[in-house]
Amino acid sequence: MAILMWPTDTPISKFKKRTKMKRFTYLFAVSIAVVLEGCALRQLQAHESDRATAQVGIVNHTGNYIDSASVDGAGGGNMARWGAGIANICCTSIPREWYPGMKVLVRWDMPAGHQHIVKEKVVEVEKYEAPGSIYMHFFPNDEVRVVVSPVGPRNPAHPIRHLGNPNKAN
Repeated sequence: MAILMWPTDTPISKFKKRTKMKRFTYLFAVSIAVVLEGCALRQLQAHESDRATAQVGIVNHTGNYIDSASVDGAGGGNMARWGAGIANICCTSIPREWYPGMKVLVRWDMPAGHQHIVKEKVVEVEKYEAPGSIYMHFFPNDEVRVVVSPVGPRNPAHPIRHLGNPNKAN
């Protein structure tokens, strides 16, 4: 008994193989292009964000202990009387560019004895040239100022000078 085999390398089968290979190559190239374009678009969007991440810092210009403080819900650290620290409370975001009328909600707990006294105030952010950390400065009579700075409050380039305890010789 003989088995009949059809020739596989006929001109028609070769044409079909080349057509399938061309189609596969074309679809593969288009798929790669779409994936790369999507990645490039995502990368571009990441670079064009109008917000920058920022750490939160507290500067206390009062003789009262601050148990906790936050700006727009970010923060939670505490600060000693007349204290100033680096911005090491994570995290919030700020606009890369300052704009007039920019405001934040500052909330703080300045206890009197064993009683917690929580206060909040909407504060205008002072003008800044470049993103940095956001610092809440607390003054007597519940005055609060908010600045953005790449340097901490002990640096002479910080927007608000912190002098420490005025009742103590430095």
